[in-house]
Amino acid sequence: MNKPLAFTFIIVTLTIDAMGIGLIIPVMPDLLQDIEGGDLGHAAIWGGILSMVFALMQFLFGPTIGSLSDRYGRRPVLLVSLLVIAVDYVVMGLAHSIWLLVLTRVIGGIAAATQATAAAFISDISTKDNRSANFGILGASFGVGFVLGPLIGGLLGEYGFRVPFFAAAGLASLNLLLGYFVLPETVSKTMRRRFEPARANPLGALVQIRKIPGLARFLLVFFLYEFAFYSYPAIWVYYAKAQFNWEPGMVGLSLASFGISVAVVEGLLIRRILPWLGEKRT
Repeated sequence: MNKPLAFTFIIVTLTIDAMGIGLIIPVMPDLLQDIEGGDLGHAAIWGGILSMVFALMQFLFGPTIGSLSDRYGRRPVLLVSLLVIAVDYVVMGLAHSIWLLVLTRVIGGIAAATQATAAAFISDISTKDNRSANFGILGASFGVGFVLGPLIGGLLGEYGFRVPFFAAAGLASLNLLLGYFVLPETVSKTMRRRFEPARANPLGALVQIRKIPGLARFLLVFFLYEFAFYSYPAIWVYYAKAQFNWEPGMVGLSLASFGISVAVVEGLLIRRILPWLGEKRT
């Protein structure tokens, strides 16, 4: 196995995932107003619904996708996910019905519920000495994607609010092609676990979490952090348009500056802080 190349693919995959989301954020108000009509406030409501549907599907299907990767391997799950995501963005770019957009967010949310699979892949190829640092890079990849995605999406949005969707589909397709050639399988026959519906759902996963001392409290903190974190990109594009009348390019630039901060902390500072403070105090 070429571990550095495999690790690079996972980082690129998560970066492109973040880019795909970031690409379409600056143009969502224009797309929704074009499809639904109405004012910006009406578009913001539908934008919130679409974000909620996408996240809900990730929550519901994350354990299922993770269990499938334990049974059938990381490689097929990740590659199929990229294929579905690419098609999903094309359909979004062509959509002229709000209910078709809702359907694409349902399918896209299921296909994008691969963070646990990607994290498991990193764990498979990491050692005790570099595991924390590798997961730091994993987090930084989201920051990099969140810098490039809105920035590029904002610039492309100046040429048409549907253009970023096709750009996101192209990125996912290129990464699928790369993964087909370089992504190895890390789940050996001895590691494979039988698919059990009791574990492959959020409630079953929560039951399993209770068996690990201290993990439930940590995940509660993580939930509160994520709740606060994702409130920001969900409303910012609508607020910036209403308050400052910003065009997609300026919205993308503002979101990119936020992503730079994430990337600097998780990609650079974490590696300096971990040896000094340790994981718990960090």
